[in-house]
Amino acid sequence: MENLWPRTATWTGGELSIGGLGVRELAERHGTPAYLLDQADFEARCQAWLDALPDGDVHYGGKAFLCPEIVRWIARLGLSLDVCTGGELAVAQAGGMPPARVVFHGNNKSAEELRRAVEWGIGCIVVDSFAELDRLAPLVGGGITQRVMIRVTPGVDAATHKAIATGGEDSKFGFSLARGDALRAARRIQDTPGLELHGLHSHIGSQIFDTAGFAQAAAKMATFAGEVGVDRLDLGGGLGVAYRPGDPEPPTPFDVVTALRKEIGDLHLAVEPGRSIAGPTTVALYRVGTVKDAYVSVDGGMSDNPRPAMYGSPYTAALASRRSQAPLREVTVVGKHCESGDILVRDLSLPADVVPGDLLAVPVSGAYQRSMASNYNHVPRPPVIAVHEGISREIVRRETEADLLRLYA
Repeated sequence: MENLWPRTATWTGGELSIGGLGVRELAERHGTPAYLLDQADFEARCQAWLDALPDGDVHYGGKAFLCPEIVRWIARLGLSLDVCTGGELAVAQAGGMPPARVVFHGNNKSAEELRRAVEWGIGCIVVDSFAELDRLAPLVGGGITQRVMIRVTPGVDAATHKAIATGGEDSKFGFSLARGDALRAARRIQDTPGLELHGLHSHIGSQIFDTAGFAQAAAKMATFAGEVGVDRLDLGGGLGVAYRPGDPEPPTPFDVVTALRKEIGDLHLAVEPGRSIAGPTTVALYRVGTVKDAYVSVDGGMSDNPRPAMYGSPYTAALASRRSQAPLREVTVVGKHCESGDILVRDLSLPADVVPGDLLAVPVSGAYQRSMASNYNHVPRPPVIAVHEGISREIVRRETEADLLRLYA
């Protein structure tokens, strides 16, 4: 599992360390469950995308994981940011992101969200429907000009789970290229005072390993860009990551950019990596509470990682607090929630002497876990702990029961 752990991860005497700190110390200091984020790894992955696209724009896909500290990191490194709700917009503002470097996505932005974005001076709004154009047009003009892109549905079926495929004709996102909706939207924007057609956007899905789908979409978008007279393409994100031993090795940022450049030539290119930056940087740390037959129960579960229950997403885990010489046995790692489907890892080989109090670590836990976490069964959400050069600090604090009760009338 060497390639699944963050870059600074080491193992000594069976104990996992990240950023120079062992998980036993981190668990004692910050409690469990917790997300442990390797800051050096996060920043290196950002830099890899910048190096692959020095003549374009790299927008960090905020929906993968976002908090004000992450905003500060990416702003310092020189990335831009995409957001897709008013809440994510508020986080961008709280982190001090320059508005000109923010792109606003979303298939159902409200008039209030659009107003906030325009008044803030947001760099670009990605328009997703004619209804959104109706909401946006009254907010501009009279000296106010807003850059917009249109989200185009290119009719490309990505090789991924149907729940995270977004480029096909039946997608809820964007304007259909095949039906002519995208062209009508472009012409309407070009005819609307106060709106500037800044470019075109597409995103075909997530957790994709084959660059052929990216290339196919890029070719269609380049042709359409010539038709409507724009020179900027934002081709989204979607690059996959390995979650388990034996998973395919994903393409590198350079591989993806090379495939896109081959299709679009000299057009200005923007990309939106999220999972490929955040995912591998973070380890979810749990403490074992109960071992019963082939079930190992931990102090988290589907509230801090809903992806196995929602998508059947596969993960792995390892005993991270000590070395064991016991033979391996196949177990299922489950959470503490009142659902039979509250399963984190299936068919996992762990030492047969795993007992309550042991620490288990789940790698590749940085994307779409804290972002999608819930308070199911009124369980407070775990903290995110940034670990860097022997120092750990909460960049998202642990929720408390007081936080939950504060919302009730």
